[in-house]
Amino acid sequence: MKKILSVLLTPVYLIIFAQLLIIFHPVQVVTRWIWGYPVRKKVVDILNFGLLYSLWILGTRITFRGFEQIPQNRPLIIVANHQSLLDIVAIVVGFRKYHPKFISKAELGRGIPSVSYNLRHGGSVLIDRKKGAQSVKDIMMLGKHIEATDYSACIFPEGTRTKNGLVKTFQPAGIASLVRSAPSAVIVPFAIDGFEIMKNGYFPMTFGCEFKLTALAPIEPKGRDTAELTLEIENLIKRELGQA
Repeated sequence: MKKILSVLLTPVYLIIFAQLLIIFHPVQVVTRWIWGYPVRKKVVDILNFGLLYSLWILGTRITFRGFEQIPQNRPLIIVANHQSLLDIVAIVVGFRKYHPKFISKAELGRGIPSVSYNLRHGGSVLIDRKKGAQSVKDIMMLGKHIEATDYSACIFPEGTRTKNGLVKTFQPAGIASLVRSAPSAVIVPFAIDGFEIMKNGYFPMTFGCEFKLTALAPIEPKGRDTAELTLEIENLIKRELGQA
């Protein structure tokens, strides 16, 4: 029965997902032109609420935990494992009052209604992995931005999405650039546990899964060796996911 429901309900969810992206794209454009960032951000928050909680159609149980530990009025460096496109949606919703900005691959900056526009115009950084020096400069600029505004930057240090649900090795370079350029920031390890939802890709998505999103205890990076810090964050997330 679960497989049947997955096959029957996945198209319903994907249609709603696509319609939300298409409808909200021109709304983002208009609000940015007329009212600027504050209003456009509210539009983006509403969009991502819709994208996330329409997963209820697939019987998905969504839980956010640990956010009471996060300090206020400080920039955040959110370090998360990466499982699917839904990760970005969940982070926008969970960290919405911290104005999350993303470090994403350049390819995501085009071709996806709403998502690409928000990445290009919402303060995120689109990096070309073949241009290492420029990527470091762009990440440093993002770090300076969150330092000045008390916003948050999100990085997926695996560099790509997992194909089997297992956390891949975290790379320290991006984290090091953010820590250097945002010296007052605190690191928030963020464990994303929802691989089963899209283990088959976009079809069929799996009915009746749990999507668990856990903010772990914040870490003060000041004075820490970045390589050791990155490994500690990786192990904390693995432990939360039952992989350590």
